Formats: sequence, C-alpha cells, structure tokens
Amino acid sequence: MCSSDLAEMTDSGVLLRMAYKAMVKAGIDADAVLAEVGLDKSILQVPDLRTPHDAQEWFWQALEKVSGDEHIGLHLGEHIPVYKGQVLEYLFLSSPTFGEGLKRALDYQRLLSDAAQGELFEEGDRVFLKQMIWSNRLSHLNECMMMGVIKFFRFVTDDAFEPVEVHFGHARHADQLEYERLFDCPVKFDMPSVGMYFDAKVMTLPSAHHEPELLHLHEQLASEQVARLEKQDLVAQVNRLIGELLESGHANLEEVAERLGIKARQLRTRLADAGTNFNQLVADYRCRLAKRLLAGTDESIDEIVYLTGFSEPSTFYRAFKRWVGMTPIEYRKLKAEEDALEIGRASCRERV
Repeated sequence: MCSSDLAEMTDSGVLLRMAYKAMVKAGIDADAVLAEVGLDKSILQVPDLRTPHDAQEWFWQALEKVSGDEHIGLHLGEHIPVYKGQVLEYLFLSSPTFGEGLKRALDYQRLLSDAAQGELFEEGDRVFLKQMIWSNRLSHLNECMMMGVIKFFRFVTDDAFEPVEVHFGHARHADQLEYERLFDCPVKFDMPSVGMYFDAKVMTLPSAHHEPELLHLHEQLASEQVARLEKQDLVAQVNRLIGELLESGHANLEEVAERLGIKARQLRTRLADAGTNFNQLVADYRCRLAKRLLAGTDESIDEIVYLTGFSEPSTFYRAFKRWVGMTPIEYRKLKAEEDALEIGRASCRERV
C-alpha cells in the first residue's frame, strides 16, 4: 500500500475538529463543508491528524459558500469551543503563572501549526502577542482563531484575562460595532502585525493548577511530540527530493543524503528512527505517481514506466501488481469505470 504524502507545513487536526464542532453549534451543514474540500467526517477520528496548512484557504472558501455568510470567520468564532485536552493546555495549567505558561506554549507552538510564529513583546504596562498562526490573506481564520485564543486565555485564567486591543492585517469587512461587541475591546485593521494587547499584570497571575511534577511530565510530552514532527519533516524532505531526482531518471540514498548535507549512513539511521527506510519511501513515491498517472492521464504505459524511474516494463508491472493487487491496465480500467459512474450520478443529481 502507498503511504500518504506529507505536506511541508501542516496544522494540528484539533483545529479542524474545533471548527467542525463550531459549525454544528452554529447550525451549519458541517459535513457539506468537508465534502466541498474533498473530506469525509471520518477524518476527524484519525489519531494524530495533521492537515495541510495550504488547505486553510480552501476550507474557509468552502465554509463561506455553504454558510452563505461573508463574515463567517467572525461569526463562527462565537461558537468555537474552548481548546482543551491538549498538551499546550496542560503546559499552561501546570505552570506557576499565566506568563510562564504562555512562554512555554510558544516554545512548542508548532504542535498547533507549523505556520505558527507567535512572539511576545512587553511594552510597559501592556504586552503584545504577535501573529500566531495567521496570515493577512486568511481573514476568516484570523478572526475565528483570535476569538478562540481569547476564549482559551480566559479559561486558563478563570476569566481574569481580557484583551485590551486587537489588531488585524486585513481590511475591515464587517460593521465595527459588531467586531467590538464580539471582542469586547477596540479592534484595528490594516495593521502591520496581527495580534492582541493585554494587561502586563496578567503575566504574573498565578495558576491554581500549578504542579511542578506534572509540569515536568507535560514538557517531556511536548518535547516528544515535537521530535515526532521533526521526524516527519525529514521524511517529507526525502519524499520531495525523491520526486526531483526521479525526474532525471533515478533516486538513490547517497544523492539524497548529499542534498540534505548529511552522510548516507546518518540518513539511513534517521529514517529508521522515523520508522521507515529509503527503499520504502522510493517505492511509496513510485506507487503514488503511477496511480496518479494511470488514473488521471492518457500517458502510455511505456511513458509511465520511464516517469516512475523503472528501467523495464516487466519490472514496473511486477512492482505495481505487488503494490495494488492488480496490473496497471486493470487499475486504469477500474478508475475509468469509477469516473464514468460518478459522472452518471452527478448528471442524475442535476436532473433531480
């Protein structure tokens, strides 16, 4: 079987699960939104789920389309559940103060998203938490996540946290009074940084759940989770290089190691630590590429043999039969029949 591709930047699946719960609470057809981006509800049950960060833009476009709400990020934020049951929450609660918990969470923020770049700036009696996961082109995500972060900060401080001022990099697209009602503070737009100001006194607020022993365990757990993500990073890099090298005909361990700036032996060891090996990654890549070319193009079998880096058609046929359980010709025929059936179903739905 082929393993799935790893995106270069991913988000924790908890973000999708929280958005799903918020959609249900807001009366939005959450399953229709997932279907719009090619997902099924069952994905929410995948352990350690990570989703491509680039897919955020498609998700929010789909959500706006299904909901018919051009201010959906702002309004979904009202229904977003409190972020609970994750190691970042435990780091906050077991730290001595809110400020120490926040700094620890920022050390491990990639557990939430590879795109997270949060920073703290202390400015006299105020602190500015700058741009966590957000970008200017994702205004819906910006607004929804800002409300989610504020809800979480209130939760871990027993409602002592209050934002003083919220900044967005995008232009205002809803009524100013609506923003200020929901955020309960001044909201500014077209700002150079996305983030929020809050009272510096909150940084020293003691945590009622501080436990030194638990804090040590939670930091150890967070470190282990980051290490696991770093292993996935290596596999993603190797997959990308395999693809580049196969275009020139052949991918080997030594050349990939050289491109990564490490020794071949070191790469072999690190891949084993990540639970795989170079030959398996090459086979997985060839499998995915062959299936994509057979199902989605009219390329000849001989051309696909070349594009997947095989020297002989017979070797390709044997490998493909081992991967998929059928010959390349049988697979192409099956996919053509499935496509024709789906087109027929779509035509029936349109007539209805």
